[in-house]
Amino acid sequence: MAEAGALETPRLILRPPVAEDLPWLLQAMNTEAVMRHLAGVRTPTEVEEGLAFDIAAFAAPEGYKRWTVWLRDGGVRVGRVGLFHLRSPAAPPALQGHREIGWTFAQDHWGKGYATEAAEGALGFAFGEMGLPRIYSQTSESNAASTRMMQRLGFTFRPELGYVDPDYPPQDNPTTVWSLDAPA
Repeated sequence: MAEAGALETPRLILRPPVAEDLPWLLQAMNTEAVMRHLAGVRTPTEVEEGLAFDIAAFAAPEGYKRWTVWLRDGGVRVGRVGLFHLRSPAAPPALQGHREIGWTFAQDHWGKGYATEAAEGALGFAFGEMGLPRIYSQTSESNAASTRMMQRLGFTFRPELGYVDPDYPPQDNPTTVWSLDAPA
């Protein structure tokens, strides 16, 4: 039986975040390579506060969900995937408050299909359990890997919703927006 709030895919277990994730987040996830398209490395205090916020949000009925992704075999953390409320003040009003999906994986686990598999699990939860009609995702043209993944997942590019986000450097602007409708 799966733990409360966990999702399972063929190779992965998506678990709710816990305080014990902090050392792994600091070592494997808060790196130049991983944070390159996410406005850069954060201070240890920012990472710790972010994790505490993720834990509280996951527990709240209307909070967002950011799972820690583990390999089924070997019990190793490999990344994170989440369903968030789109809240960037720079985003167009048509996007504000809608749900978006995002993912981040440790560099040692890139190119193995884990991000796609985890995203598929989270999307299944979003469209099934949560009953959402549409999910958005955002990146920039500079993040070719995430753009390819959105295409593989079936997202549609929405150029009319793109915007410049002052929280990101010029090379990561404009923000490109994609959407995926729930299966019929």
